Amino acid sequence: MVYRTFQNIKLSALGMGGMRLPVLEDKSVDQSAVNDMVDCAMAGGINYYDTAWGYHNGQSETALGAALRRYPRERYYIADKFPGYDLRNMDKVESIFPEQLNRTGMEYFDFYLFHNVNELNIDCYLDDEQYGIYTYLMQQKANGRIRHLGFSAHGDLPVLERFLEAYGKDMEFCQLQINWVDWEFQKAKEKVELLRKWNIPVWVMEPLRGGKLAALNSEHEEKLRALRPEETTPGWAFRFLQTLDDVVVTLSGMSDLEQVKANVCTFNTEQPLNGQEWDTLLGMGRELTRGVPCTACRYCTTHCPQGLDIPQLLELYNEHAFAGSGFLIPMRLKVQGRGKQPSDCLGCRSCEAVCPQNIKISDVLSDFAQKLK
Repeated sequence: MVYRTFQNIKLSALGMGGMRLPVLEDKSVDQSAVNDMVDCAMAGGINYYDTAWGYHNGQSETALGAALRRYPRERYYIADKFPGYDLRNMDKVESIFPEQLNRTGMEYFDFYLFHNVNELNIDCYLDDEQYGIYTYLMQQKANGRIRHLGFSAHGDLPVLERFLEAYGKDMEFCQLQINWVDWEFQKAKEKVELLRKWNIPVWVMEPLRGGKLAALNSEHEEKLRALRPEETTPGWAFRFLQTLDDVVVTLSGMSDLEQVKANVCTFNTEQPLNGQEWDTLLGMGRELTRGVPCTACRYCTTHCPQGLDIPQLLELYNEHAFAGSGFLIPMRLKVQGRGKQPSDCLGCRSCEAVCPQNIKISDVLSDFAQKLK
């Protein structure tokens, strides 16, 4: 297993995520299967395990905790998160955190995160006077129930900048969605560069984009085999991340024993990409995400009688075209608010008269509205 040094500890470069654990027919987590997966992971050298309040409706914390407690506490590091992705939880940090310790059966968390900092919850996260999340978590760190405090983020750069300006001096790590598609598509490169300025190391989530990068079309797979005949398709995603010096832990939400075995095998060696391989992957990422060619010049917004944030809506349209709905699109659309949705476009085409890219914006927004029904 490849290891990375974080402060004074050695962390496995591959971490086991608890979001996609195996389940039984009644949707309950298969504890026996989770135990087998953790046994394989431990034998393979994985020492970092990640869970969260909402994964499997709370069962992930319970199942992963039960599997890990069969081992000496010094053998592993466990990470959990405050569920700020749901605004109903914002005033409940003092009850949720102890319950998370109870669910996992832990006396402390090695790593703990503000979960999913984004446009929808940033104001609440920063309102410490009303919600006290930051103050409470810092108290838990002081009393030893949190060893290392960080955050995960799906928000755009301005959101990360606001969060870091408020709490960056106390953040020890940040978890981001990074893969060879999102390096450019979701501006992961710029986010990593921002964190570098704060000297904050990076944890990676969604290295395979929810499994979408585990299998490619025949043309792309043949192109990759010509470069590295022995490398698996998922392996390419992990080698991409091994090329980034900022990355400490790459989390994989493994759902069966075979995935654990395969990923451990990949991380038994470190094989970063060369320049040609890097450029090939990024080029493929551009091909996969080629959509409406908006450059966010914002000429359109000055001519929209509805005041729609057209560049943001077109960006979400491209995301939908690549990945389907997912959670990101509803979250971002909710931030736009009533009267600012794709369906609120009047079709007046005033925006199109000033679009340098000659995008048929009204047609795109109409199509987007239909896809969201």
